[in-house]
Amino acid sequence: MRYISTRGQAPALSFEEVVLTGMASDGGLYVPETVPQLSYEELADMAGCSYAEIAFRVMKPYVGGEIDDETFRGIVRDAYRTFSHDAVVPLNQLDANHYLLELFHGPTLAFKDVALQLLGRLLDHFLAKRGERAVIMGATSGDTGSAAIEGCRHCDNLDIFILHPHERVSEVQRRQMTSVLADNVFNIAIEGNFDDAQAMVKASFADQSFLNGTRLVAVNSINWARIMAQIVYYVASAVALGAPHRKVSFCVPSANFGNVFAGYMAYRMGLPVERFVIATNANDILHRTLADNDFSKRDLVATLAPSMDIVVSSNFERLLFEAYQRDGKAVAELLERFQDEPTALAEAPLSRLRECFASHSVDDATILEVIREAHQRTQEILDPHTATGYRAAERERGDESVPMITLATAHPAKFAEAVVKAGFPGVPLPPHMEDLLEREERYTVLPAELSAVQAFVAENRR
Repeated sequence: MRYISTRGQAPALSFEEVVLTGMASDGGLYVPETVPQLSYEELADMAGCSYAEIAFRVMKPYVGGEIDDETFRGIVRDAYRTFSHDAVVPLNQLDANHYLLELFHGPTLAFKDVALQLLGRLLDHFLAKRGERAVIMGATSGDTGSAAIEGCRHCDNLDIFILHPHERVSEVQRRQMTSVLADNVFNIAIEGNFDDAQAMVKASFADQSFLNGTRLVAVNSINWARIMAQIVYYVASAVALGAPHRKVSFCVPSANFGNVFAGYMAYRMGLPVERFVIATNANDILHRTLADNDFSKRDLVATLAPSMDIVVSSNFERLLFEAYQRDGKAVAELLERFQDEPTALAEAPLSRLRECFASHSVDDATILEVIREAHQRTQEILDPHTATGYRAAERERGDESVPMITLATAHPAKFAEAVVKAGFPGVPLPPHMEDLLEREERYTVLPAELSAVQAFVAENRR
């Protein structure tokens, strides 16, 4: 298995190289050169298998033999032993044919754990094999940071630096990151928004000279291994509801687009999917693009669903690459225009996207309304991000005979402020986190200046 850049100018890499590289040298993102296929029989044979076994079968083709089967099985099993539910990602029935896929049973109560518990172990495996150390540098709008830290805090060969927007993540999200006092963990609060933090991470990958030869590794969803690991729960949940014998649909709360792109890859691998519904908050570039062909930046809006407060959806580039029939030059030109001016997709690529994607956007008032409504109808308390998905799934459901799976991306306790605003007394944290708000914190506030951030990383890496 080889991996190519969405902009067509970077060299093709192996799986090991892609995991350790992150972003391509031409500024693009890596995707598989060919998409492996799961046959009808292979999908049907997964019925009743454990999550770890399904994960091994789905991901094995992407690894391409670069880790022997016994070692890879062990890495996968270890990653998912950290989850508090034996099913890892259980399905919860909401009505006759609408299901919630609970992705929040990992160590940090968010869907990012599914990929990052695996990625940390893959990175440590490859670095140990090479006798190298590396620096992880990532930006988070809330959940990625804590999941990355939890996935990498025990890694012998990694130092991790996570940037988050200062005072723009929930207290629980912040403390999940800043209360980890391991010697290889560094939290940086940026005096700006998520896009400022993300831009500095991208600039650091483009020019890594500030590290004097130490490898810089990405753990956000630009890293292909993140997408690969997320493909699994689409397959596992669909098979649990009768695939491949019948189709399913998915509704995905979306911002950076990595999560829903993983679903699209499951579809490309052969999973029978009727449609994907993209749910957004007021930061609705994905919805505007699909609904109105308005692919343009707008000012960031701070919402009750802060993990979705993103102006530029990095992983959308991977889908554009497919929509433009893998024309890297066309994608690069489109994204160059996008940086400077309002733009639009060509008609043919947009039509291809509309064949399998629908979208819906909700505002803060609707998020609160949905949290109340969903509880009244199902007795479930939804976090604000999942609430966007719940409403979008109802509005864009299509054929009601097709099971709809809405992805529950976070535990409601992570966003107690929104839950309280919706009229509830709050949601208790799970036992392993019940003292979180009393734990000691350690983080550094820095200006949104690339030089300041890079100097801090260079000075503090081990």
